[in-house]
Amino acid sequence: MEHTALTTTDVITRTASDGIVTLTFDDPASAANTMTPAFRAAFGQAVADLEADADLRGVILTSAKKSFFAGGDLTSLIKVNPDDVTEFHAEVTEMLGYLRRLERLGKPVVTALNGAAMGGGLEIALATHHRVALRGVTVAFPEVSLGLLPGGGGIVRSVRILGLQKAIELILDGRTLAADAAQKLGLIDELADSPEELGAAAVAWIEANPAAAQPWDVKGHKIPGPDAETLGNALSGAVHLRTKGAPYPAPQAVVSAAVEGSRVGFDAAQLIETRYFLSLAAGQVAKNMIQGKFLDLRAVAAGAGRPKVGETAPVATLAVIGAGMMGAGIAYQAAKNGISVRLKDVDEAAAERGKDYSRKLVAKGIDRGQLSAEKGQALLDRITVVTDYAAFEGADAVIEAVFEDPALKSQTFRDAEPHLPGALLATNTSTLPISELAAAVQRREDFVGMHFFSPVDRMPLLEIVVGAESSPEAVARAFDLGVALGKTNIVVNDKRGFFTSRVITKFTDEALAMLGEGISAASIEQAGLQAGYPAPPLQLSDELTITLPHKVRMETKAAALAAGEEWVVHPGEPVMARMIEEFGRFGRTSGGAFYEFENGKRTRLWPGLEEHFRKPGYEIPFTDIVERMLFAETIEALRTFDEGVMTSIPDANVGSLLGIGFPGWTGGVINYVNGYAGGLEGFVARATELAERYGDRFQVPAAIVALSETSDRFELS
Repeated sequence: MEHTALTTTDVITRTASDGIVTLTFDDPASAANTMTPAFRAAFGQAVADLEADADLRGVILTSAKKSFFAGGDLTSLIKVNPDDVTEFHAEVTEMLGYLRRLERLGKPVVTALNGAAMGGGLEIALATHHRVALRGVTVAFPEVSLGLLPGGGGIVRSVRILGLQKAIELILDGRTLAADAAQKLGLIDELADSPEELGAAAVAWIEANPAAAQPWDVKGHKIPGPDAETLGNALSGAVHLRTKGAPYPAPQAVVSAAVEGSRVGFDAAQLIETRYFLSLAAGQVAKNMIQGKFLDLRAVAAGAGRPKVGETAPVATLAVIGAGMMGAGIAYQAAKNGISVRLKDVDEAAAERGKDYSRKLVAKGIDRGQLSAEKGQALLDRITVVTDYAAFEGADAVIEAVFEDPALKSQTFRDAEPHLPGALLATNTSTLPISELAAAVQRREDFVGMHFFSPVDRMPLLEIVVGAESSPEAVARAFDLGVALGKTNIVVNDKRGFFTSRVITKFTDEALAMLGEGISAASIEQAGLQAGYPAPPLQLSDELTITLPHKVRMETKAAALAAGEEWVVHPGEPVMARMIEEFGRFGRTSGGAFYEFENGKRTRLWPGLEEHFRKPGYEIPFTDIVERMLFAETIEALRTFDEGVMTSIPDANVGSLLGIGFPGWTGGVINYVNGYAGGLEGFVARATELAERYGDRFQVPAAIVALSETSDRFELS
């Protein structure tokens, strides 16, 4: 006879029907379920109630949210310090105990995944005997990307389900798996096409399995696949492949916890996992990464930098001037996101070449099964090639993406503006002052900078530049357009180079300065990798070519001298000049500068570096090589705050991480300052030391030095 009962806590609702209990996660205080103290308490009570239920036949875990469970409460986790570890250990151990009791009920427990299960959500699911998921649901262990490891039994259980190698690869990669891929791997057991089918499948499995136990609780269970001794160096190689010697402790902790845990029983393995998790949670790298990659990114994505001017009209039609690499990328990104594009160049052939960029990306997407032929054609149909400015009539916004030539950009806007009444007027430039370009525009209040990063379809950041006469409404329109284009937007004030270009230039400049001093090029490159940069500085310079930054530097110098300002020669400047003028080395597209290339592939450092720049016997501490690059960028970032160019700490952190490859373990430029040993005071002291050894460019702005005397953090009042 059917019997239904309903009981509710703040975050978990319990319903029962014919002995099958459904626990539905539904935190009323959040859009997603997370591992809060309230959830932990409710879950513990729910498990106790299950243990006391004499009529219990089975359990289903599910969620009333769009997602199943989003993992740990990072806003609380970031506050864990070494002094708090004992208390935090008790909280972690408590939740692990609840999960262990759940999987040892002796009754079947099924997870019905109606939405994404990330981190702790996947760990809860793995603690049940059977997992059914809706098609389209995703699962992942993203913890390593935040400097952590799965600390809720995720390593222990995934190793026992998948084997050492597959589990370690899954956790280190942090990749998000669709439900069908997760099923093939072994994390999900069954798929459903509808919520009704999901619930029915969960009940059916319980009916068919009246008694259930985890495989590792059955005598004789063995971890699948090769053991640690057999895998040997492959495990260490997996760590080095990802860190390249940079100070990321989480990957090594994952491998250690997995290997050590594979050699002992389940409960001992959980103790090992917990110890490694606690050491990471209390460490500075996790705090940096959580702050920069989660909290700051969330603030930026929520529109913290957007002027508070209300809603703006959406851009239905976008005009793009210039069908080169950048303009073509902007056109594709707009069409991909449902915006009609009018793509203009000097003639139809040039504009069609720009549209070819989209054709190639669409063809690739269709070949890979990521895009249907119909949707691909619809995307291409949204891009109209034009050759006359009159075709821009009715466009809601225009983005100019011609060469970095002030005269050309100015003339472009003089020609285009009459055909764009009321439209947002945006220029894509990485360095040219927006306020100077605005002189060619009639509606200067509608004129802004929109600095895209190449390739546009892959780089997530957009730097919106506010000119002297840009209105808040125009900035908001640009911001909303950036969101519509799928970009993460930071907002900065106008000055040559803005934020990102100024900061990244200091990275490569400092490498050139060290090369000019006589330091080995190989040591500089190795230091760049061990600092955590995605590409070492000389390699990056080759990829970007050195002629453009040299041209920009000369233009900046000319502008400074014309304004009566003093020009201080950076020690990297003469090295760049020699490479171009004396040795004819320009970058990858011209056969290489700092590296040699064969058939388009980088082979080795150019031997001429050793011949022309190396000073045998000249060495400096390796730590100095590493920190000179990090400090050069960070101090320039601090200068942008001092000058009023940058006004948001989250924007600075996110901009440095997403736009210019500042090392992820730092959490961004300002988190690097605040997380440095001794905080802001320690950073200033080290900068002073570097300035005494290597030059005044390492001097921190006076106002920030003064702040360091009263605060251990760089914060805005």
